Amino acid sequence: MPELPPPITVVGIGADGWPGLAGTARAALRAAEVVIGGPRQLALLPADEVAAERVPWPSPLRPAVPGLLAGHADRRVAVMASGDPMFYGIGRTLAETVGPDRLRVLPHPSSVSYACARLGWPLDAAEVVSLVGRPLDTLALALHPGRRLLVLGADAQTPAAVAALLTARGFGTARLHVLEQLGGPAERRLDGPADGWPHPAGDPLSVIAVELGEGPRTSLVPGLPDTAYESDGQLTKRHVRAATLATLAPSPGELLWDVGGGSGSIAVEWLRAHRDCRAVTVERDAVRAGRITRNAAALGVPRLQVVTGAAPAALAGLPTPDAVFIGGGLTAPGLLDTCWAALPPGGRLVANTVTLESEALLTEWYRRHGGELLRLAVAHAVPVGGFTGWRQAMPVTQWSAVKPSTDPGASS
Repeated sequence: MPELPPPITVVGIGADGWPGLAGTARAALRAAEVVIGGPRQLALLPADEVAAERVPWPSPLRPAVPGLLAGHADRRVAVMASGDPMFYGIGRTLAETVGPDRLRVLPHPSSVSYACARLGWPLDAAEVVSLVGRPLDTLALALHPGRRLLVLGADAQTPAAVAALLTARGFGTARLHVLEQLGGPAERRLDGPADGWPHPAGDPLSVIAVELGEGPRTSLVPGLPDTAYESDGQLTKRHVRAATLATLAPSPGELLWDVGGGSGSIAVEWLRAHRDCRAVTVERDAVRAGRITRNAAALGVPRLQVVTGAAPAALAGLPTPDAVFIGGGLTAPGLLDTCWAALPPGGRLVANTVTLESEALLTEWYRRHGGELLRLAVAHAVPVGGFTGWRQAMPVTQWSAVKPSTDPGASS
């Protein structure tokens, strides 16, 4: 039986450097033949204590991990990480690369644990948002009056950028506490309001604690007001949108194809359901595709992937969806067939239409594949002279189905 390679030890280190490491972590670093880490982390190790070869991470980091580890597979390797390696750290990448069984993780207190200790905040009552390698607009999803946030900064400019975003989004009264070099000798705290943040750029290693005061209220559940979206009229309206998302039933980690994106509202609210949800929206009109991108950023989900092109051709090469929504272009030749074929067993398809031609098509698919066919009708109260009456919106026909493991309608 071949001998297993030695485990990779992952050591978390704080701003206090070598003095702040536990005895177990120090022993692991002394025993290592190779230590891999960022230049800042490697510089914290005293040469008279750690004799191992020091290898800085290349950039970009993630694609280089498998080759770098393979090059030292027969040696005792230690990897340096900031704080807790399994909390927004290199530990996740390593576990995905070599498997968790190859890792021995020695964590240090994370920066957010230090921040809550300094502020007296319960960690479980604050939401953590990382802006390291993520767009600033990601923060918008967490903005709710009265909440507390812990923002992991990307660089020295992050506090000012966060303050500007909060002010632009109506949370200018929010209080910011920038905590730099937590746990180290150069630890520093800066406080101030978002509106008119008074401090220049400081240390790039910081946590921005945010106390949100008054500001606009945004619902957590599907069915945001239509006014939340920039639109040219191609928008799944609020009440139909809420019913459609309920039928699509997003779950963490799942991928949605939003075909005929319009203003992107279905994909946006799918992504807002959970931070691990994924979505691709396909829109043939370039102007609308740009509008979708802006809507996604405004509503805190800039991770939405927008594909400009006509379906079904534009669907080629996309990753396998867990659910598909078709909001336009139903009569395009082969569209329904392509979407249905792309779904794995258990995948969901939901299609909405307001035209008789597309309704006839959905009726035929209902006959072949079952599922549920329904009509959604919404009426709004409006003034009628000195009285009040109902104004009926165009009814929406919706077909939804879950793909079975064996599809009885496939050959009909």
